[in-house]
Amino acid sequence: MTRATTALAALIAATGLAFSSLPAQAGAFFAWEVTDVPWGDVLNARKWPASYSQKQTAYPNGTVLSMTGRCKGAPDLLGRITALDDVRQRQVVRYRWCEIWHDPARNGRYTTGWVYMKYMKPAR
Repeated sequence: MTRATTALAALIAATGLAFSSLPAQAGAFFAWEVTDVPWGDVLNARKWPASYSQKQTAYPNGTVLSMTGRCKGAPDLLGRITALDDVRQRQVVRYRWCEIWHDPARNGRYTTGWVYMKYMKPAR
């Protein structure tokens, strides 16, 4: 094997090891879907958790987003919702701003943003 191949293999192994060590509860916030946005409208992703904050991009109904598990005013929210069913999870976060991990410019430069959870549900 060449040095480049060996380095690539090591990187792939390390990445797999890192993802396999994620806590089981991480799945509770991993994939949520944009839903119930009125016809012709979109869900705005914002730089900070407030309706007056700078818009980063917008997502239509059906878009699946990666949530980080961080929500405004609820530092332990992830630990509290992991054992709940989808309906109960949605009720707990319904009126909160939660952080997403997304690519607003669709150029491979991922960043965090915030969405209002009234328009999100667990994706299944």
